[in-house]
Amino acid sequence: MEIKKIENNKEVTLALLEQAVPAGFPSPAQDYTGDSIDLNKELIHHPSATFCARVTGRSMQDCGINDGDLLLVDKSLPPLDGSIAVCFIDGEFTLKRISIRPDGLYLMPANPAYPTLRVAEGSNFQVWGVVSYVIKDMKRG
Repeated sequence: MEIKKIENNKEVTLALLEQAVPAGFPSPAQDYTGDSIDLNKELIHHPSATFCARVTGRSMQDCGINDGDLLLVDKSLPPLDGSIAVCFIDGEFTLKRISIRPDGLYLMPANPAYPTLRVAEGSNFQVWGVVSYVIKDMKRG
């Protein structure tokens, strides 16, 4: 997993379409753009605690996270039951959904071809951060 630090010293603004874009039936086309949107302000709520990571592998594909996707990961968010997180366990990074059960902590894949990982007592385990956004390159096909 490739990890990159977020640099939030440059404002990048893009045009924002005034109307919502329906994903159902088409609506009459209108050429309206309104205010601009700064993706740093929209996506990165805790700049000093946010990093990027590129996904490698297919263990989370059934929840829409695919090989090559870019993650925004926030170290300031608490890892709750059901959170998808970048974890470090016994010398390796992994991206999994956290499952807190009465009998222990589990790291759950979103692909049945991959095993569930039980975090054994005494494991070298740390949650590096909780995934806040997934960015996909839709041109890849």
